[in-house]
Amino acid sequence: MRSLSLSLKLTLAFLFVGVAGALLVALFVGHRTQSEFDQFVLRRFQTDMVASLQRYYEENGSWQGLNKLHIRMPYGPGDMPFARSPVVVTDADGVIIHGVHDARVGEHLSAQDLSRATPVQVNGETVGWVLVRPSPPKPLTASPETAFLERMRQAILLGAVGASIIALLLGALLARSITRPIKTLTRATERVARGELGLQVQIDARDELGELADTFNRMSRDLAEASRLRRQMTADIAHDLRTPLTVILGYTEAMADGKMAGDPALYTAMHEEAQHLQHLVEDLRLLSLADAGELELHRQPVSPGPFLERLQRAHQLQAQVKNISLALDIAPDLPSIFVDRGRMTQVLSNLISNALRHTPAGGQVTLAARRADDRVQISVRDTGVGIEPTELPHIFERHYRGDKARRQEDGASGLGLAIAKAIVTLHGGEITVVSKPGAGAAFTITLGAVEN
Repeated sequence: MRSLSLSLKLTLAFLFVGVAGALLVALFVGHRTQSEFDQFVLRRFQTDMVASLQRYYEENGSWQGLNKLHIRMPYGPGDMPFARSPVVVTDADGVIIHGVHDARVGEHLSAQDLSRATPVQVNGETVGWVLVRPSPPKPLTASPETAFLERMRQAILLGAVGASIIALLLGALLARSITRPIKTLTRATERVARGELGLQVQIDARDELGELADTFNRMSRDLAEASRLRRQMTADIAHDLRTPLTVILGYTEAMADGKMAGDPALYTAMHEEAQHLQHLVEDLRLLSLADAGELELHRQPVSPGPFLERLQRAHQLQAQVKNISLALDIAPDLPSIFVDRGRMTQVLSNLISNALRHTPAGGQVTLAARRADDRVQISVRDTGVGIEPTELPHIFERHYRGDKARRQEDGASGLGLAIAKAIVTLHGGEITVVSKPGAGAAFTITLGAVEN
């Protein structure tokens, strides 16, 4: 059996709330109206009863001859008649001269009842007391009071029906406004699942549904970009693998056909191409481990100063060959950083090699370290050709091919910066780059500090 749609569920929910609210209001308002009206009739009856008894006493000078007719019909001709009411009348001393139920004629009215009774006064003198029992007099059928109450009940009923209709209409409109964007997102999700990556939806809302649509659009764009990068990476890997494989296969085929004799220079060239393949495969393995969160880190406190000094010594010869100055700029009293020394050496060695590769002779590469609040920033700055602004957002992408000045060469796999970012991220740090064309580049790694 098919379940109810969200739109119908919301509509029924609003209808239920509207009907329940209207019925509760009708119940409480009706009960309160009836109670207040009964009190009004009771007070009116009591007032008229006192006035009628005052006239009777003024006309007769005593309570002699007071009968039930005066109690049942306190109004003059043309006024509304009442059925017999629970009324007790006493003389000035509290002796009952007209009673009902347990109030017998000739007995004294209790002090408690007398305190609730209304005095009958003639010429400023109290000549009797009137006590109306709690149950009010009931209007006869077809009286104006009965008609008034009936009209009130009809008005309350019509109000309840009107409120239910409004709740139904508002529920339907609100359900439509909610379910329409959801249906749009559902259809868009199905299209993305079929491969239409990058699909965008237009939902003019500033609520949670609008935020959901924005999130979907970002997800769709990210999926399209990830797909593009995957295809580009596959093509780049195929290209990088094909080049050394072509060289090796060419040499081995020539030697197998007897067209070329082996010699040390040939074997060296084949070995270098094999090393290039091994380097590329190792980089790919490292990235896959980082993506899966399985790259092991053996972290320990490392002092930034001595660490950078060792890196300077390791790359000093390469810098001297290129006639480039490799300098240090280390702030004093730096706290330690908690890192995997081998992995961080790999990251900084890659940055230093890139800086030396793209800095012309006579330039300078600087290894710097300074404290930034509770973190340590390690930078590799060069005075080389720099990076174009359009390339900066993509510089850490895998196999990104930017300007020729920053193209992968000298056997590089094109994955060095992507690996560097992955390793720094696993350390809980951040790597950024700032550059201007012709003014060099500065790569900065920010890591948490460990107090010595």
